Amino acid sequence: MTVARPAGSPSSPSRPAPTTRRSKLAAATEPPVRPGPSTSVVAMGGAGVDGLITLANSQLRVVIAPALGGGVTRFDWRSDGALVPIFRPCASPGANTDPNELACYPLLPYSNRIGGGHFRFRGRGVDVPCNRPGEPLPLHGDGWLGAWDVESEDSTQVRLTLDRTDGAPYSYRASQSFSLDVSTLAITLGIENTGRESLPFGLGLHPFLTREADTQLAAAADGLWLCGNDFLPVRHVPAPPAWQFGVAYPMPAAMINNAFTGWSGRTSVMWPKRRLSLTISADTDYYVLYAPAGKDFFCFEPVDHPINAVNLPGGGAAHGMTVLAPGESLTREFRFTVERSGEAKRRGGRPRHAAGQKAKAHAAAR
Repeated sequence: MTVARPAGSPSSPSRPAPTTRRSKLAAATEPPVRPGPSTSVVAMGGAGVDGLITLANSQLRVVIAPALGGGVTRFDWRSDGALVPIFRPCASPGANTDPNELACYPLLPYSNRIGGGHFRFRGRGVDVPCNRPGEPLPLHGDGWLGAWDVESEDSTQVRLTLDRTDGAPYSYRASQSFSLDVSTLAITLGIENTGRESLPFGLGLHPFLTREADTQLAAAADGLWLCGNDFLPVRHVPAPPAWQFGVAYPMPAAMINNAFTGWSGRTSVMWPKRRLSLTISADTDYYVLYAPAGKDFFCFEPVDHPINAVNLPGGGAAHGMTVLAPGESLTREFRFTVERSGEAKRRGGRPRHAAGQKAKAHAAAR
């Protein structure tokens, strides 16, 4: 992966200035969905939250909460007039909703924990403040904790933006785009370094998937990082047999909270009793699997770096993070395709749409 830079000049092709605005509350009910797999509608509203946005077509429905970390409150499969949750739904989204009650949220400018709230980069020390009460270490960056702006929306897509140009040590602008295409939800994350210094950046998503007694996971990986009691990695090992997930495998009963390496960028989740499958594809090489014992959810987090990557041998850049100079940006795409069991197999095991290109990064003028 390379970061493209303009030849001979720091400038890049001009872009129209977006008209950023806060999403305003409109109707609290979703309008009826017209027939057709590609027909999408947008509805605004929701009790207790300013500006919930719903995208829906004949197969899928996703509800986005810009004010709640730009997170997702629901992602459902439509089946004979009923909504079947794919992501664990947020029961009652409101102004005081904890982000971990959401169905999904973005991870940026880094994923998971940074050991000691500190790392060294190119000879200088970088301090990263704690960002959650009760958490001893900085966690998941701050994109999931802020209110995002709605830059654009229409019948097929929503684009959100977040301005953190006053942040420290990470100064950035970020974007999230959501769209539905037949049975696929596509989410694109982008981030631009608006600071004065180069830093390692990372992106990912944190979906909470519904878990049932028969839920199966296929997510082949080369290895994983074993963690200590503080959930920071201590040793890299080959994946043990119970955690290899090379083929569809029942979810282990014991808790898992580890970063897996050497991921192919494609995973399948199956719910046999529902006769549903979910294909997750992303242009990343890692995932974090968080599966607490006895819960009705698990988290499969496609990310571009493992936990505490900035403090692992070689630093963040040696473990998937992208060093962005001032003005440079990084984009990654994540796709969630829902199908009746057996449909993907009949098509040769692949979803209708491939994942995006590996790590699109480019320089952008400030």
